[in-house]
Amino acid sequence: MGRLTAAIGNGITRVSDRALGPYQSAIIRIGFSATWLLFLLREFPHRRELYGPNGPWSWELAQQLIGTNDAFTVLMWSDSMVWFEIVYAVAVLATLLLLLGWRTRAMSVLFMVGVLSLQNRSVFMGDGGDNVLHLMAIYLVFVRCAQVWSLDARRARRTRERLERDGRAPEDRVGPALWCVLGFALLVATFGGLIPGGLLGGWLTFFWGLWAVHGLFWAAGRIESDTKPRVLLDIVGNLTHNAVLLVIMAEACLIYAAAGWYKVQGGRWQDGTAAYYPLHLDYFSPWAALSDLMTSSGTMVMLVTYGTVIVQVAFPFTLFNRRVKNVLLAVMMTEHAVIAVVLGLPFFSLAMIAADAVFLPTSFLKRVGRLVARARDRVVRRVLPGRGAEVPGPRDPERSPLPQEKESAEQAHVGFTA
Repeated sequence: MGRLTAAIGNGITRVSDRALGPYQSAIIRIGFSATWLLFLLREFPHRRELYGPNGPWSWELAQQLIGTNDAFTVLMWSDSMVWFEIVYAVAVLATLLLLLGWRTRAMSVLFMVGVLSLQNRSVFMGDGGDNVLHLMAIYLVFVRCAQVWSLDARRARRTRERLERDGRAPEDRVGPALWCVLGFALLVATFGGLIPGGLLGGWLTFFWGLWAVHGLFWAAGRIESDTKPRVLLDIVGNLTHNAVLLVIMAEACLIYAAAGWYKVQGGRWQDGTAAYYPLHLDYFSPWAALSDLMTSSGTMVMLVTYGTVIVQVAFPFTLFNRRVKNVLLAVMMTEHAVIAVVLGLPFFSLAMIAADAVFLPTSFLKRVGRLVARARDRVVRRVLPGRGAEVPGPRDPERSPLPQEKESAEQAHVGFTA
């Protein structure tokens, strides 16, 4: 009984003292923001037909649908082409800044607004990956995804170095200014009746709650780190981060489990021929010769069909064995890469790979980070001779001379200042 109590206590301490999975949360931030950014840039020439006033799903039809499901989209505030272009440009900019990890708390909210606004404007413009991106955009708002591999982490490191050197940290003016600008925009939208829901529920409460919480974290960050308000907010932030990270993992497992068990019930999947048919649909055959080559062997079709079902059904159960999980994870990511090329679904595959990345081992992600940093330094040295050593690289929190708990708290504070 004593051991069980101690184990429970250690578990509670672990999930409340720090935000777990800093590298996993960073890679899903990078993965989903990169997926959405590439999609927005790829469809830039067709943006008005997909989501704008020139699309077949007219503004009136979208307004009728949203009136019944209460979906959130700022594109319903006006049917003006100018307003659409502004929203699209802000969505691109916010996604890029989230990818870089600049003022991540504010950019994650704007990223979510951009994703929901465009997707809810034209609900039929998707390939399955949009559903995953839709959910993850909401989850990222609650995740501390800028602890590593971000401009926020670099700013936190420089702040600590300045504090150690000069005895005082530089004043942050950008964060409060951004918070005030977003608050003013939210105030205008509230009194303009643009956001559905009252102050006791709906999107209006959600956005005002986020705005107030971010301001509270900024105010608490100006107090000594060992005071009760600061400690309490850090615990709440860590618990929220860890809980949502667990939800993201459960969501990925649910996607694969549901897909696998539904496939088991299909006759084509049972007789091993299901993989043949999508490869011969014109819409999913960008490389007809490659599709014909893959389906020329009945054995290959059977192996792909049964292998897909086995991997999807088995993956949630492999989480209890790290080695088996890593093998199946590599297989699933490879499968999605093949789908991106053979079936012509790159953004669906990128979204699924980004969701799978939450299960990647920390050691592997650290190794990838070091390789990327070295490659970047080589490029910088070629472009700017003699300047490569001055470019700060991603720093491993575990190698910091400061205690891990203090560094995590400082990184989390900087992440919440905007």
